[in-house]
Amino acid sequence: MKGNAYTLLAPALLVMMACGIVPMGFVFFYAVHDTFMGNSFVWVGLDWFQAILTSPDFHAAATRSLGFALLLLLVEVPLGLFIALRMPAKGFLSSLYIVLLAIPLLTPTIVVGYLWKILVAPKAGLFYEAAAALGLTYDMNNPVVVWLTLIAMDAWHWTSLIVLLCFAGLRAIPEDYYRAARIDGASRWAVFRYIQLPKLRMVLLIGILLRFMDGFMIYTEAYVVTRGGPGVATTFLSHELVQTALIQFDLGQGGALAVICFAFIALFSFLLFRLIVPKHSGTAA
Repeated sequence: MKGNAYTLLAPALLVMMACGIVPMGFVFFYAVHDTFMGNSFVWVGLDWFQAILTSPDFHAAATRSLGFALLLLLVEVPLGLFIALRMPAKGFLSSLYIVLLAIPLLTPTIVVGYLWKILVAPKAGLFYEAAAALGLTYDMNNPVVVWLTLIAMDAWHWTSLIVLLCFAGLRAIPEDYYRAARIDGASRWAVFRYIQLPKLRMVLLIGILLRFMDGFMIYTEAYVVTRGGPGVATTFLSHELVQTALIQFDLGQGGALAVICFAFIALFSFLLFRLIVPKHSGTAA
């Protein structure tokens, strides 16, 4: 039986290897070589890693990326959980809300970027005109305004993911728990704290993991709206990576930067999964 299982998994494993492992192998190869004209490679070892890790520009971009990802989590996770708790459990409205929430998730990232670029366009954008009607100026040259715009844009695009994950998790809680809580006279807050939140622990951790990875390496939407500006206020690690590897065509330094980003996200993912697995094992027992 085990042999048959591996045989059935073989096509998926081959596709994963072709799409993930092989390209990542080339990235590691570039990271320890210098290249000339794209076809001549010279071994440099860890020189690129040392240059990047001691670069003030890298530290600044990494801080911006990490700060942006954490701000997204602070906004999207509580908001998504709140919406999921307020949604009807069944019926026509429940189906309608799920469909409406799926629309932002199905919108391509580049479309989201250009949509919000139009919304904040000077003299024409809806947000600009709304601010003007209130006697305010929607100044996209202000770093604070730009960051708030990007956070609002990402929240519009991806909060639905947290909502749907939490909604599915809530629907999986047996009705017996709620029945027992009603018999004990538990308040709504007590039901949330002692029943819903513990049961949503794994769902929330998975949602945090997905949103952190995507937020840390955001590129398309932010680039379309701000081009990394004003100044370098929204120049994230992903922008530095694209600039280095694809525009400057410095494959060695770009490969090293990609490996560093991969290592950081892999470490964060590992720590989250270490939180998930023990709880899952205890529940299964």
